[in-house]
Amino acid sequence: MILLVTGTQVVFWVCAVLAIAGAVGLITFKKPVYSALCLALVMVSLAGIYASLNAPFLFAVQIIVYTGAVLMLFLFVIMLVGVNAEDSFTSQLRGHTVAAAVVGICVLVLLVLAVGQGIVSAPIGASGANDAAGGNVQGLAQIIFSKYVVAFEATAALLITAVVSAMVLAHPERLKAKPTQTELAAARMAAYAQQGVDPGPKPASGVFARSNSIATPALLPDGSVAQDSVSAVLAQRVPMATPDELWAPHDAVLTEIEPEDDLVELEPGDSEPGDSQEGETHE
Repeated sequence: MILLVTGTQVVFWVCAVLAIAGAVGLITFKKPVYSALCLALVMVSLAGIYASLNAPFLFAVQIIVYTGAVLMLFLFVIMLVGVNAEDSFTSQLRGHTVAAAVVGICVLVLLVLAVGQGIVSAPIGASGANDAAGGNVQGLAQIIFSKYVVAFEATAALLITAVVSAMVLAHPERLKAKPTQTELAAARMAAYAQQGVDPGPKPASGVFARSNSIATPALLPDGSVAQDSVSAVLAQRVPMATPDELWAPHDAVLTEIEPEDDLVELEPGDSEPGDSQEGETHE
């Protein structure tokens, strides 16, 4: 007996294994970046299953909307919050654990019913449904805007409400008037008089021939690093370079151009060899 395996079955088993592995990694990894990458694996695997089932619209939406937009939003939030940020696992809301358990049980029951119905009843398949409706996009349009139009509009209203609520929470009303430039200047001068805080702007980051990164510190006239030239956030995440590290490429180039044996070490107060001749010429 020869077992016939179709391409759809091969894609399903491969993508299903990858999706399950990504889902397990999503909830087990401690670093949020790894969890986000696992979520991307789950979404791409689902898109592959949709494509194998002759559902091109769902395949495109899964890639463009979820993987390309929603997941990128997650990554932006992770980068803004910080990859090393640790969340407290202590519940701050009463009944939070009970409510989460009830919702999890309800979702589990729905999954069991959906899988059981698919096993017991004879599946039509996406190809049959597409042929009956004249295409995949046409079939989805008929279902959404006829049978499920109320649920579709309710979901749209819920999403719009969530977006507006997020904007309101992110931009609260100002409790006091915004200080003017004159008030800010007076406050800086008062801080300088009372605490000795420099009223001038902070030094800019170092700009060298071999680096234009804002994480590169500026050097003071004495050769030391200007601590205020690098943001405090970057200073915590990126190790600040030392003066020796910043001068190392410059010294290496000078050594290649002129060997160390030919370099003349000048004592304090000495002038370079060409200075005396240039002075006599000017006289």
